[in-house]
Amino acid sequence: MTSRPEAPIDGYPVPSGPVDREIIINKSRFITWLRPVASRDAAMAIVDDARRQYPDASHHCYAYLLGNPASAQAAMNDDGEPSGTAGKPIFNVIQHKGMSDVLVVVIRYFGGVKLGAGGLVRAYAAAAESVLADVEKVESIPRVTCRLEMDFPLEQRLRHWAHQHDAEVQDVDYAQTVGMVLSCPKAFLEDLESLCAAEQITLSTL
Repeated sequence: MTSRPEAPIDGYPVPSGPVDREIIINKSRFITWLRPVASRDAAMAIVDDARRQYPDASHHCYAYLLGNPASAQAAMNDDGEPSGTAGKPIFNVIQHKGMSDVLVVVIRYFGGVKLGAGGLVRAYAAAAESVLADVEKVESIPRVTCRLEMDFPLEQRLRHWAHQHDAEVQDVDYAQTVGMVLSCPKAFLEDLESLCAAEQITLSTL
């Protein structure tokens, strides 16, 4: 049995899946979504979905963190709550949990009791904590997507390499040659480049 080579661990914790929770604080209803996201566009599409599902809510506040925490892309939004009382407390809880590629949306239905600035900060932090405390973390391994062009006899050679290196064949098309789209752990890209050079396979990153 051939053992699979191990990639260096240079990933970071990410949520394994979605979590939904609801809490009531001083008669206000806080519906909270946690969603794994890989891009700003994906995050904003989920925020738009929250607005469609709960069009009569008072506020749809959110924060997200994308990419390696050392150089992450972040955003937060108070959606009409007093500045700094919603998006920032949500974001602070995300940061404290040490994970990335995550979006938290908090949908609030005002219950008639004003919470004040301090109360809002605590409420939105509690809403974020309700989902972030329950989410399972997995390790994100940085990957790169490549397109390969090869002669037909080499397809099985590439598929075998992919299986041994935790790479995923995402698409294959057949013409005069075989075109393959491959998602490969970044740590194994140099190994793939060496194989392609030896076998005269054309490689380009997408």
